[in-house]
Amino acid sequence: MKHFEVPSGYRSHFITAIKEKRKEEDKLKKDFSPTLIDLGKVKFYLARHFGFCYGVENAIDIAYKTIEENKGKRIFLLSEMIHNPQVNEDLLKKGVQFLQDTDGNEIIPLSNLSKEDIVIIPAFGTTLELEKKINKIGIEIQKYNTTCPFVEKVWNRGDQIAKKGFTVIIHGKPKHEETRATFSHAADKTPTLIVNDMQETIVLGKFIIGKLPLEEFKIYFKNRYNDILDPDIHFEKIGVINQTTQLASDTQAISDYLKNIIISKYGKENISAHFADTRDTLCYATNDNQSAVVGLLEQAGDLAIVMGGKNSSNSSHLVELCEKKLPTYFIDDANKIIDHQQIIKNNWMTKQSELVTNFLPNKSTISILMTSGASCPDIVVESVIRRIVGFYELDEKLDSVIAKWMTE
Repeated sequence: MKHFEVPSGYRSHFITAIKEKRKEEDKLKKDFSPTLIDLGKVKFYLARHFGFCYGVENAIDIAYKTIEENKGKRIFLLSEMIHNPQVNEDLLKKGVQFLQDTDGNEIIPLSNLSKEDIVIIPAFGTTLELEKKINKIGIEIQKYNTTCPFVEKVWNRGDQIAKKGFTVIIHGKPKHEETRATFSHAADKTPTLIVNDMQETIVLGKFIIGKLPLEEFKIYFKNRYNDILDPDIHFEKIGVINQTTQLASDTQAISDYLKNIIISKYGKENISAHFADTRDTLCYATNDNQSAVVGLLEQAGDLAIVMGGKNSSNSSHLVELCEKKLPTYFIDDANKIIDHQQIIKNNWMTKQSELVTNFLPNKSTISILMTSGASCPDIVVESVIRRIVGFYELDEKLDSVIAKWMTE
């Protein structure tokens, strides 16, 4: 796999050593059991897979090289590079300016740009409409394109089934940058619709088999489909693709549900003519991280800590999985742990912060399950561990454990 130059400030030699050892012991990635850091009074269980993925490292590598190679020029990002506050704040400090917020609202008017400026496409990709506007200014936007290869893989899959006359159903969060980009690419070629969850998918199924009047379709799915989609004829042939950071189980369930709807209408013997076999289009990191959390949750624990940006979709789904089993705290930085009693966590659904007290149980020994999203630097994980260790005066013991990992 390609090696990327990621700033050393995002790295943790300790976490890298753990990942490398696990990788060497489990080259086929079949072992999803967590890694134990045993400090006696406090035990940390790290998920088998977590942290920066290929697409994130690729985006960071391109962005920082672009800054280094274009000193003196104005550099803009279409929106946040990735959903991580440390990375985005660092880019802002280096003079990079964001053109839009995460919802696509304009921060800097495109009319302020000139052909001498540089514009970087973030890891989520962007819409064809925005690309055309920037190209019209005279800026070579594709020259600095950090779109994740696994997002582009989804676009290519959408292209393939579009050429065969299928309508594309996108499982994704409608306002997410990646979903908006995927919708733009698919909608340019074929009738396209976004469904957010299984509830919306069930409603869609009722429209497909005629249990709901089609005149209500435009109301229910307002702003979720393109102009060429006619619900009267364009659900005869469908295929499902997704936002790559969705829960794998959710996308599979949505695909299976729609497949059964099509079977009920056209018969199992005709399924290939009416339902495209898109298979799973989740990225490898999303799959690995979610599978690793499932393995992590087999370990008994007192609480879980998930690290990642509050807008990070893949991080949010890790929180969702953990919350089903034990108290879970979603944070983006070690500073959110105020002391041994108080922590400021993010609500993965509302994106609002809330102060929680007595988050560390008063026990002789505690077990903490930990993971992080694909856009979270490993140094954040180490910082959180050190922050908690400090409350129990186990710093020297941690340093001893780290030294052992570094020499093995």
